[in-house]
Amino acid sequence: MQQYKLKRGFKPDIDRIYSVMEECFPGEISRNGGVLETSYGALSKIKVWIENKMLSVDTVSDKAVTDDKIVMQTNRAFRDFLNKATGYTAKERIKNAKKEVGEE
Repeated sequence: MQQYKLKRGFKPDIDRIYSVMEECFPGEISRNGGVLETSYGALSKIKVWIENKMLSVDTVSDKAVTDDKIVMQTNRAFRDFLNKATGYTAKERIKNAKKEVGEE
């Protein structure tokens, strides 16, 4: 499970996250309370929820998918989702994660 800080102006609102998921992961998205769940490409399960004003994401890889194109497309869609949901680019998310580790 990973947690991501939300950039100022990006509300910790599960409905906003739902619409970002719809945009990035076409397919059925189930909602169980405050937890959103779907699957896409090489990820058999993507669970997303808001916890302590942070985006929490839990993923499970589909080991049966070996096609590099599908894996690359899945990674691209997932990075795109994180960018739109958190407001941070991949580089900024890495910087934030390093900062978090340094603080503890």
